[in-house]
Amino acid sequence: MNVFGTVADLYERARPGYPPEIAESILAYHRGTPASVVEVGAGTGKGTEVLARLGAPLTCVEPDARMAARLVERFPDARVETTTFERWSPPDDGADVLGCAMAWHWLDPATRNALARRALAPGGTLAVFGHRYDYADAAQRDAVRAALRSADPTVRERPVDWFHRDVLDSGQFDDVRREVFRRELPLTKESYLALMRTFGPYLSRTPEQQRRGIAALDRLVDDFAGTVVLDLRTTLVLGRADAR
Repeated sequence: MNVFGTVADLYERARPGYPPEIAESILAYHRGTPASVVEVGAGTGKGTEVLARLGAPLTCVEPDARMAARLVERFPDARVETTTFERWSPPDDGADVLGCAMAWHWLDPATRNALARRALAPGGTLAVFGHRYDYADAAQRDAVRAALRSADPTVRERPVDWFHRDVLDSGQFDDVRREVFRRELPLTKESYLALMRTFGPYLSRTPEQQRRGIAALDRLVDDFAGTVVLDLRTTLVLGRADAR
């Protein structure tokens, strides 16, 4: 289920972008400019901003038509295909780089690594990256987690850098590497609540759970003097498709 199209504009405004160093790391790993780049689950283009820096023809695969429309506006030189990764047909000669930013968990866990491997040209590069939103202050972290659990006891977090283990354990890629980038991100209450409204766990909850969660966070940020400081951990996982 794609829940983000309903908040495409908010997503674009509220979500932080990615460090430009990610593009440099991909180019260094790939050993030069790729012949072609494909992005899976491109959304409104947060990851596309990074992948466009690779300097190669770019195809964006995005299942939600509202998100795809934003991509067309923002990246007129890219080819945008409105379909799921599972239904998408890769080029006959494969993609040189296959990128995925914050969308790996939306792909079918049983097939995503194998499909990514088959979509790549021999020697091609897989580049999966995403943010992990933590808190610079441990007291803020504990208070936020308690508030969210009280609003919805089913809330769970994935392990840190879980997609590194996912790619590594699949056995589909050689020379799997992980790079981590970190920065502190201060947010006003308005910016913080807007960001929270773009997360899948929030969007997939009932309206009443959404209301309770945002109300609890609203009160908490007031207790934090109106500012939340995030510890933004961005992980890049790279893998190589061998020539088999």
